[in-house]
Amino acid sequence: MSGSHSPARWKIWTAFAAVYLLWGSTYLAMRFAVATLPPFLMAATRFLTAGGALYLWERIRGTPKPELLLWKTTAISGALLLFTGNGGVVWAVQYVPSGLTAVLVAMVPLWIVVLLWLWQKRGQPDGRTMLGIVIGIAGIAVLVGPERLMGSGAVDPLGMVVLVLASLSWAAGSLYSTHSRIKASPLLATGMQMLCGGFLLLMLGLLAGEWQQLNFEQVSLQSALALAYLIVFGSLIGFTAYLWLLRVTTPARASTYAFVNPVVAVILGWAIGGEPLTARALAATLMIVAAVIAIVLNRQPAQLPSPERGAVVPETTARPAPAKPEQVCPDAC
Repeated sequence: MSGSHSPARWKIWTAFAAVYLLWGSTYLAMRFAVATLPPFLMAATRFLTAGGALYLWERIRGTPKPELLLWKTTAISGALLLFTGNGGVVWAVQYVPSGLTAVLVAMVPLWIVVLLWLWQKRGQPDGRTMLGIVIGIAGIAVLVGPERLMGSGAVDPLGMVVLVLASLSWAAGSLYSTHSRIKASPLLATGMQMLCGGFLLLMLGLLAGEWQQLNFEQVSLQSALALAYLIVFGSLIGFTAYLWLLRVTTPARASTYAFVNPVVAVILGWAIGGEPLTARALAATLMIVAAVIAIVLNRQPAQLPSPERGAVVPETTARPAPAKPEQVCPDAC
């Protein structure tokens, strides 16, 4: 724990509640937002607004102007995490229920373990890690079901594939961010990352013809409020609370949002979004969450990158020690 004294317990629990509930609700908010807003332009607006606010806030506070190398680093991580990672989720949420989306996104730790094993030569996963991977794959099979694999189910199979690829991109971006050891203000770097990812999403939306499809008169109040919710609560408050938790608690504890968010999303999708809550969805949720817990909390030997060493290393928290096992947020920001 960093800092000279420990914060009050109620502050820590409030921050945990914010991360659990706010990030668990963003998938449903995205589904409401894209109901009458083009998905890529919606995501671009979200990240450009939130990123611009963070960037301006840090510059007003006197944070030095970022160098070109920092822009390059945040552009690459922003592309992997927000452009293909979050952008894929934003597109797929139109066709996949929000609860199932959150469950599939919770597979990011599994992909990170596999990538570390195959690319980084960090050692073969031990029995507990392998068991978690097997349970996770089985959970996906239960979630999708044979009829959905054949394309005859209610869930669009292409949407499921895009979600898997999006989570894989997030894992790759997390590993890249881990090795980008540039000292910088964490809030400034986060804002730059969102600006870069938002710009790429804006270009994609324009190339896809979304601007011509956008009709402001047809944008519902529900979509507008959902977008505002994503900007303020999902990106600004939620991610800020997460960064604070990384400083005052251990990264492993801060990353426990990965266990809670899918459950919150499934419940909200059923209670508010009118999505079915089937026994198979519940069973798959429990299996995937169990797999994530088995891998993230396992410290031997394949380790996940630390979010506190995300896009950049904060000036006051850079540490050369190996990262502790944990997950970077797929709906970060």
